[in-house]
Amino acid sequence: MTTVPEEVPTLRSSVPSAREWLRTFVIGICMGSADAVPGVSGGTIALIAGIYERLIGAVNAITPERVVRFLRALTPLDGGPSPRGALAVFEEADGWFVVGLCAGIAIAVVLVTRLIHILDQTVPTLLFGFFFGLIAASAFVLVQDLSVETRLQAVAGVTGFLLAFLLSGEAEFLEGGGLLVVFVAGAIAVSAMILPGISGSLLLVILGQYTRMSETLSEFIDSLLGLVTGGGLGDVLAYGTVVVTFMLGGLVGLFTISRAVRRALDRNRRATLAFLVALVVGALRAPVQEVHDEVGFSPEVAAAFLAAGVVGAALLLVLDWYAVDLDLDSV
Repeated sequence: MTTVPEEVPTLRSSVPSAREWLRTFVIGICMGSADAVPGVSGGTIALIAGIYERLIGAVNAITPERVVRFLRALTPLDGGPSPRGALAVFEEADGWFVVGLCAGIAIAVVLVTRLIHILDQTVPTLLFGFFFGLIAASAFVLVQDLSVETRLQAVAGVTGFLLAFLLSGEAEFLEGGGLLVVFVAGAIAVSAMILPGISGSLLLVILGQYTRMSETLSEFIDSLLGLVTGGGLGDVLAYGTVVVTFMLGGLVGLFTISRAVRRALDRNRRATLAFLVALVVGALRAPVQEVHDEVGFSPEVAAAFLAAGVVGAALLLVLDWYAVDLDLDSV
């Protein structure tokens, strides 16, 4: 029979206050907005907001064993349903915090990707120039805090740079890939979102999936809204399949790849960081390639691209100034 510790509170006393809910939700909005933009990391926002350690603790607390215990407590197994037993497991994983944060992240991602989809159709030069500035400033900040002292670290850095540089703008073979590509892209991108300075959206750019997923999410939301006005289910299922596949990949990546990265950091922190930082540097090719492919470079286009880049770089440096405690050794 499911046992319930005496100290487990009731549902009413367990639910956080409205003020705490709002604070967590707003932080989630900020993290989601950052995660949706290449070059800015949701992990950095978590550091600025002072919740990074709590976020990592919550992610690590969600284990298969706890998921099984939670589900069993809600079923007739072990003597019958036990809501308080399920609540006990939920609180072990800081569930209310996770729910509030994820709600904010989800809403922000939907809104920001919609905006990016519109800007990509109307002002791609300014959009990707802005991204270039974000990525360049992010690379500058990360490189300042990185020291390469061994041959392994140097090899890891060169490998990361070449991988990102060669894939950036040359991943056409992945852009039209099937659901397996979408699943893997979701796993890789979401697993990086909790690392300060490493942008999950930037990894989507490297993999040639950023524009595709932004457009697909926007079309999916439009198709859902279209149901209200009598639209069909065809588009909902078509776009929804891709979105759900990406989300499933993200869940798998969050609890597998992200933990593998953590183990790599524990085993050889400097080499792993050299590889990750070099990915950011090598990815500077991506926004340049996007503009080159979409509109081509002329003196006017180059000037607009650089001006938007300055704005993006300034924004990232302001964020970094507030994240004064960002120390790669503590990641």
